[in-house]
Order: sequence, then structure tokens, then C-alpha cells
Amino acid sequence: MPSLIDLHSHSTISDGLLAPEDLVMHAAEKGVKVLALTDHDDTGGLTVARKIATGQGMQFINGVEISVTWRRRTIHVVGLKVDPAYAPLSDGLAKIRAGRHLRAQGMAASLEKFGIHGSLEGSYAYAKQGIISRAHFARFLIDKGHASSIKGVFKRYLVKGKPGYFEHQWAELEEVISWINGSGGVAVLAHPGRYDIGRTNMLLLLEEFRNLGGTAIEVVTGSHTVDQYQEYAKLANMFDLKSSMGSDYHGPGHAYIEMGRLPDLPRGCVPVWQGWPETEIFNTEVH
Repeated sequence: MPSLIDLHSHSTISDGLLAPEDLVMHAAEKGVKVLALTDHDDTGGLTVARKIATGQGMQFINGVEISVTWRRRTIHVVGLKVDPAYAPLSDGLAKIRAGRHLRAQGMAASLEKFGIHGSLEGSYAYAKQGIISRAHFARFLIDKGHASSIKGVFKRYLVKGKPGYFEHQWAELEEVISWINGSGGVAVLAHPGRYDIGRTNMLLLLEEFRNLGGTAIEVVTGSHTVDQYQEYAKLANMFDLKSSMGSDYHGPGHAYIEMGRLPDLPRGCVPVWQGWPETEIFNTEVH
């Protein structure tokens, strides 16, 4: 049975295609009952999203997805139930957003050397709220005919060793977890199956994440395969971490999976939402 909980989604505040209010309405139309908006490094859409969600009879969870550098690799940590007014969190996110422009300039310069011109201005045209991400560069490259899909453009241009890659130092894992926990939230390692770091490094990452105060990992998420659901369910239990789920929805044509279509967590997982008042009707361990 498809889950009614979606704890990872994006709006135009970061790199999604739908405005926060439209994203919430879309989720409601797809049957989602508990929704978290988790824009990249920005909480600017939470207030309006919560208002619309309340009007639709949905439970809304404050969220954010924060960019982290771990051992010279980029990973993402989702903060759920965060307080966006918590100063260390809001100040830290502001610094990360400022760094995004620097990275965008580096990416554009790299693409320029490869013969692709105008990518900085072209990509910013897709960044409706100002924050710039690799997804905006991907849309520019697709529209210019350099690739036919988001997956293809990332593989060909935007990952390490490719023409549009630019190494950038994001926040440290320890400080990001401290921001989230300090704000009253819970830290969730986002889509671990997307990190090409090998088995040993994954085990080291999960151990460090747990020891620093991380709470959960995304087990069921749009970019994971069915086999990865089982793999990360086992790893969550191995490291005594709870399990989260979310579509990572970015909008029509840019989604791994439609909202409201996620399967349930695998048997034996302890849901990250267990005990939350917002999810009272779901507050049972998955068996």
C-alpha cells in the first residue's frame, strides 16, 4: 500500500519546479497526509506551506536539506521538525547559500572551458527564488541540447571528473547535526544510495553520523531501488538508526517518483516519525 507520509520534497525556494503552496496542493491531490518541505539550505517556504497544508487538513513538518562536505565528498542531511528561527541554524544556512554563488561561478567557468557558454546567467534564469543549484545547471544544459535527461546531464557534466564539476567546501557534518538537534529537530542522512563512496566509507559515514547525534537514514526514497530499500533498512538497524522516507519530489518531469507512490518501509524498520503527534495514526513500528 502506498505510504501517506512524505518527508522529503522541494519547492521553488530551492530547485523544485512548484511554488511552496503549489507543492502542498499537489501533495494533497496525491493523497499525502503528512508532508515535510525540505528545500536545500533554505527554510523560506515553510510558513506559507504550513498555512496551505493546514487548510487542506494535512499535517506539516518543518524541514530543510543541508549540504555537507564529508571527507571531500558532498552529502546531504535532512533536518525534520526544525525551528527555522534558531539562530545557529538560520545563520549557518545563510553562509551556505552565500557559498552557492561561488560554486556556481566555478561550475560556469569549468563549462566555459569546455565550450559551453552562458551557463551562469542561463542557470540563474531557472533559479526563481535566487538560490542556485546543480539542478538549475542541469535544466540549462538539457534545454541547450547537451543532454536529454537529468540523470544523463549529471553523469556527463556535473559530477567529479566531468566538465561542469567544481569542488566546493560545504558545512561540516558535526556542525550541521548540532544545528538541527539544537533547533529541536532530528537529523536524517538523505538518500544514502546516491553516494558513490563504497561499502567501507558508507559504514564509516553511518558510524560517524550516529556518534555525532544523527537520528535516522532515508531508507525508502525516490532514487533508491527496491534492493536498496532492503540494504539500507539493514544498515539502519545495524547502527541503531531510525528509518525515514520521502519522494525527494522536485516537480513534474523532474521527479524520481510521484508523491503518494512510495511503498511502506521494509519490515523491522523503526520509523523516524514514531511518537510524533503529527503522525499519531501511523505511530506503530513496521513489522
